[in-house]
Amino acid sequence: MPRLALLAATALLVPAGAAVGLLLTLGARHPNAASRGEVIDWSSVPRLQTGAPPWPSESGLLSQRLQPSGLDALSMEGTVLHHHEHLDLFVHGRRVTVPAEVGIDERAGFLTELHTHDPSGIIHVESPVQRSFTLGQFFCEWGVKLNTHCLGRHRGELAWWVNGRRMHGNPALLPLRQHQEIVIAAGRPPTTVPASYDFPAGL
Repeated sequence: MPRLALLAATALLVPAGAAVGLLLTLGARHPNAASRGEVIDWSSVPRLQTGAPPWPSESGLLSQRLQPSGLDALSMEGTVLHHHEHLDLFVHGRRVTVPAEVGIDERAGFLTELHTHDPSGIIHVESPVQRSFTLGQFFCEWGVKLNTHCLGRHRGELAWWVNGRRMHGNPALLPLRQHQEIVIAAGRPPTTVPASYDFPAGL
């Protein structure tokens, strides 16, 4: 699994203490309602995506979305908490790609605790501390509004499932857990709802 090495060059140019200080700055927490597993304040999320799907990762806006998402800018993937979920999205019965590099800004050299490496739909949860994360935090950093009646620009009641079980309420509040198969459908649902996902070995 690729690792970001934001401070690789910096560490050669500054004293060790300064480099450690910079690492701590990058890992600064953003405590807010989202980080406590509460409802995302979507009005505070900069430049929400309003176009038709598929929606790009918008990595260039990631730094602006850290505060409302309650996520952190990390120099490398955390190892204290490490698990993976799979996300399937459908709009009017058509699958919507979850893009690579949601939660990763390669140009700025940082990533968050929730991110994707490829367009498989696998969400990587990798944190340097033990804490809970919600599906809404992932959608917040992606800039795609998600609640009971909204997926991106789609308005109307959503249908959603976890491990094949029909769920009710706000999907953004779903706590992320190891190997969940999460399905969200806006408009006409898919003919077949996936109940599980074959994760690659090691995930």
